[in-house]
Amino acid sequence: MAAIDLDYTFIKPGPALSDFVESFWMLANPTNTEKEVVVLPDGRFDIFFSCSSKEPFHVTIAGLGSEPSQSAIAPESVIFAVSFKLLALEYLLDTTLSSLVNKVDYLPADFWGITVDDLSDFDGFCARVSDKMIGLLKGNVDERKRKLFDLIYTSQGSLSVSELSEAVHWTSRQINRYFNQWVGISLKTYCNILRYKASFNQIKEGKLFPEQHFTDQAHFIKEVKKFSGVTPKELTQNKNDRFIQFSTLPRK
Repeated sequence: MAAIDLDYTFIKPGPALSDFVESFWMLANPTNTEKEVVVLPDGRFDIFFSCSSKEPFHVTIAGLGSEPSQSAIAPESVIFAVSFKLLALEYLLDTTLSSLVNKVDYLPADFWGITVDDLSDFDGFCARVSDKMIGLLKGNVDERKRKLFDLIYTSQGSLSVSELSEAVHWTSRQINRYFNQWVGISLKTYCNILRYKASFNQIKEGKLFPEQHFTDQAHFIKEVKKFSGVTPKELTQNKNDRFIQFSTLPRK
């Protein structure tokens, strides 16, 4: 099967949303052929605003992924999306993802007041959604939680649960209770996903050895296979551009 060219772009949020939003992005399939893809765990959860020649405008939310999932990008389709950091659950959306691990659910079609007309202007969409989210922010973030997530993200999941617990003066049991309540997975699993995601660029460049705090080569291969379903070598080949996050990584 020949690869299908997809249109992709993304932007980062402004400072007011940087603790809660990872990025805004647009993905379009302008062809008349469906594109089958594999979605890999990447430590984000997403809200998608989508339409295609075969589907009316709809809004969906995808929980965290802990395993690869098969999906398809419809022909003549466009997706505008917001990818979130985990603090957004409590302080922006006030919703839990504990029942949505590896699942997708529908949101109301009028969610945040976005309509199909907004899918013709990506910059305008980002501005409108940003204004909406800023208006929804709930009070001051607990500094323990802000520091916890800052350490998790800046370390790319390389710190242990005990190191994180000691740094933020919050017990491991309390942190895991928080994660299971809001996210649906443990802190350790989440950190493992981030560490695995941090290896994407090196794998795409063909560097098939551990650089992201894996114990050894065997551990690296085991973790990549657990979250990708394939070996690092198969990921770097990315036949037919089926691993969508690899297909949209910036070229260096």
